[in-house]
Amino acid sequence: MKILITNDDGIQAPGLRALADWAESLGEVVICAPARQQSGKSHSITIGEPIRILPSDAFSGRKAYEVDGTPVDCVRYAVIGLGLRFDLVLSGVNRGYNAGDDIAFSGTVGAAFEAARMELTAVAFSAGASDGLDGISDHLEEAYDFLVSNRLLERCRVFNVNIPPDPHGIRWTRQGGTCYTDRFVPKGEALYSQEGMCRYLETEDPSFDTGAIASGYLSVTPLSLSRTDFAVFDSFRSPESL
Repeated sequence: MKILITNDDGIQAPGLRALADWAESLGEVVICAPARQQSGKSHSITIGEPIRILPSDAFSGRKAYEVDGTPVDCVRYAVIGLGLRFDLVLSGVNRGYNAGDDIAFSGTVGAAFEAARMELTAVAFSAGASDGLDGISDHLEEAYDFLVSNRLLERCRVFNVNIPPDPHGIRWTRQGGTCYTDRFVPKGEALYSQEGMCRYLETEDPSFDTGAIASGYLSVTPLSLSRTDFAVFDSFRSPESL
């Protein structure tokens, strides 16, 4: 099996190395990751300017590339630029959860979405920012075994996995909600930074990713590229159908 590894925290991130180390047990690993921090880039790509891409020697002889672009640029270069076909794309391990509405902003998940758009199967992995990576390979294995043993990789192109510290089981989840307390903080000379925290909603119900994490469970959520509101689509009969 040929596996592409990427992330949004950058090629030097410990979570990327942990994911690549674990994935070697599954097959041949190719790493293509951003040269620098790219959190919050979602599904964005770099257009209108060239992208600097260099081979990287940071992974002890493994084939690796450093891309001065977004996580989606990394996936696109590996597939289109290198002309490689992958059996599986793994993104992460992100520092901090990607759950609830936060999924929309995540470059980690954006890379997985791009893989799915290219008809590849992808899994995005995230862990709590303060959890460290202790035992992370065991939890990656646990999540992967869950997907494989239930033949879920055959039914969906992209999955989002969140790993709390010392999870006591797995929950099959849906996307929860988020309440933001962000603010724009003036920095002088017309400069502002967006700062603040967010608190997850639906933390009492473990059928939501946010609730599962809050309850100490590893959450696995199937995602879709489609943004169609099917409840509205199916409920409305267009004039053409009358």
